[in-house]
Amino acid sequence: MAGIESKFDKAYETKPIEELAGAPVAALQGVSDSDAEHLAAAFNIKTVKDLGTNKYFLWAQAVAKLAE
Repeated sequence: MAGIESKFDKAYETKPIEELAGAPVAALQGVSDSDAEHLAAAFNIKTVKDLGTNKYFLWAQAVAKLAE
């Protein structure tokens, strides 16, 4: 997944993929601490892996792809 590191804040750009998966959601560029707090409160999403495997986000992604 070349270039994935550019989607993270600088502090995470050199981390291995396993650490990126365990990183807090706010480590993603454009996701604020406040955004991360809302995701944690609403969906119990605390890490990048949680975000990427959340069933509601996966369902929405599937619908978006099918609509293309």
